Amino acid sequence: MINFEEELKKFHLSLEVEDAEEAIYNQDLTDMADIFVKMIKDMDHETTVHNESKRQIEE
Repeated sequence: MINFEEELKKFHLSLEVEDAEEAIYNQDLTDMADIFVKMIKDMDHETTVHNESKRQIEE
């Protein structure tokens, strides 16, 4: 019969798992919220530039 307590004492994470975990957590991934924020900022910038150009033409 398997002695689970003894098996748990022998358990060690493999180096690959630890390396993968570190690589995953250290990546700066862009999520959908980041994309939406950038889109809104870009749209706001384009609107500002467009309004400034329009105002200069009218003057």
